[in-house]
Amino acid sequence: MEVKVHRYNLPDLSVMESREDFAFRIWQPDKVYAILGRANNPTGSLIVEDIINDNVTVMQRPSGGEAVILSPGMLVFSAKIRFERGMNTKDIFKSINRNLISRLSALGIENLQSRGISDLSIGERKILGSSMYLNKDKLFYHAVLNLYADTSLISKYLSHPKREPDYRKGRSHKDFVSSLQKEGYEISFEDVADCVKFAFKNLFFQSSEKQEIPEPDYQHSFSL
Repeated sequence: MEVKVHRYNLPDLSVMESREDFAFRIWQPDKVYAILGRANNPTGSLIVEDIINDNVTVMQRPSGGEAVILSPGMLVFSAKIRFERGMNTKDIFKSINRNLISRLSALGIENLQSRGISDLSIGERKILGSSMYLNKDKLFYHAVLNLYADTSLISKYLSHPKREPDYRKGRSHKDFVSSLQKEGYEISFEDVADCVKFAFKNLFFQSSEKQEIPEPDYQHSFSL
């Protein structure tokens, strides 16, 4: 059995292809997708039989990192910024996570931590993963925050990754990945999206700059 891998064509492609120095988008998947990292292949990263039997759409993104599952219970946000001399990608990850933790904590979410290279966790369980793609002087960042998506889908469709952060300690997907809902937080997409928007605006713009960040796309659908 062979999996058909589509060119990456999800809503944040418009951010990646933008000619502006800064672009940003928040969106919610309309169905389940399996997204391969730049260096992944289907046979090594996916449970191919289940992917094919369930007709899951597979795409490959240009950024690094391991394969991920996207589904309607997740919030996806992406940004493109100008990458200038002296910038460090690890420092950018840390700055973004620091701002996200600050804003999400204001919603009452406790014990948020920045883990690994770019994850956010509640305690020892991951709720957000992110990756970057650097192209000349442009840096593209995207992240997935799990609000209430069924984490069993991750175990069903993804193999155990070849690389993992130290804090995972070999745990299976179901023991490692969580959601805000599973951790006891019932927070709307709108409230979380507002926090994310504020975090990015606070990080990349001074208060005097009147940069508008687009409204989120909920249940965004598209054609292959």
